[in-house]
Amino acid sequence: MNVRRTLPQRQRTLIGAWCFVDHYGPDPVDPETGMVVPPHPHTGLQTVSWLFSGEIEHRDSAGHHAFVRPGEVNLMTAGRGISHSEYSTPGTKQLHGAQLWLALPDAHRDVEPGFEHYAPPLMIGDGWVGQVFIGSLLGDTSPVQTYSPLVGAELHLEPGTRLTLGVDPAFEHGILLDRGVLRVDGKPLERNGLGYIEPGASTIELVAESDVLLLVLGGAPFGEQIVMWWNFIGREHDEVVEYRTRWQHLIEAGSDERFSLPGGDPLPPLPAPALPNARMVKRG
Repeated sequence: MNVRRTLPQRQRTLIGAWCFVDHYGPDPVDPETGMVVPPHPHTGLQTVSWLFSGEIEHRDSAGHHAFVRPGEVNLMTAGRGISHSEYSTPGTKQLHGAQLWLALPDAHRDVEPGFEHYAPPLMIGDGWVGQVFIGSLLGDTSPVQTYSPLVGAELHLEPGTRLTLGVDPAFEHGILLDRGVLRVDGKPLERNGLGYIEPGASTIELVAESDVLLLVLGGAPFGEQIVMWWNFIGREHDEVVEYRTRWQHLIEAGSDERFSLPGGDPLPPLPAPALPNARMVKRG
C-alpha cells in the first residue's frame, strides 16, 4: 500500500496540534492479508482515523471494539498509555484514507485513555459537499473531545467550484489535496501536497479546476516542543526511553503498570524498534 508521510516534514513539524499525517491509497487490498497492524502502544496523543474507502477493525486496551468506515471518525485518546490494533475487514477491496495524530498539551497528556466514534452530517452547498469531524467549520461543529482548539474536515468540490471558507484567524491551517486540481488563495496545490496557511487569515479561498477531494486541518499554534519517536510522544528523550522500556516489559512479562493489551486480539503485540544511537531532540 502506498503511504505518504505528509506530516511531519523537514520544514514543518506541527499544524496546530496536528503532528502526524499518513495519507494512503487508493490501493487494492490483498485478499489474504490486507492491512494488518498488531497491537502497538501510544502515549501523549490522540489518533484520528478517517477513511475515504474501505473498512478497518479497531480494538484497544481500554476495551473498545469498533469499525472505521468512510465518513465516520474514530478518535482514540492514548493519554498516559494505550495499545490498539487495526485490521482491514475481509470484505474490504480497497483502502484509501488518512491516519492522523494530535499531540496532547502538557496539562492533559496523562489523561485516562478513551475512544469516541462520530458520523458527521453531510454539509451541502453550491458545488461542494463537506463533513466536519473535528472542531467547527461551515456552520457545523463536531462533538468529539480534543484538548486544544482544532478543526478537521473533508471537502469534495465539483469542477469550477469556488468556495470561500470562513476560518479562525488564530489558527494555522493545512490543506491536504487527495485528488484533483486545486488553487488555494490563488496558488496551485500539488496533488498529495499539504498547503500551509499562516495564522491571521480569516478566509481561505478554494478554487477547484477539476473534481477535488481534500482535507482541511487547522488549529491554534501548539506552543510546546515535543519528542516524537515510533508511537510515543513525550517531552524529553529519557521519558520516551521509559515508555519503550515499559512496553517491552509488557511483552516479556505479560503485564505492566502503564500498558495492557486489547482483549481478543488475534495476533501478538509488536516489539518496539531499537532506540536511536543519539539523544532524541525536541521539535515544534
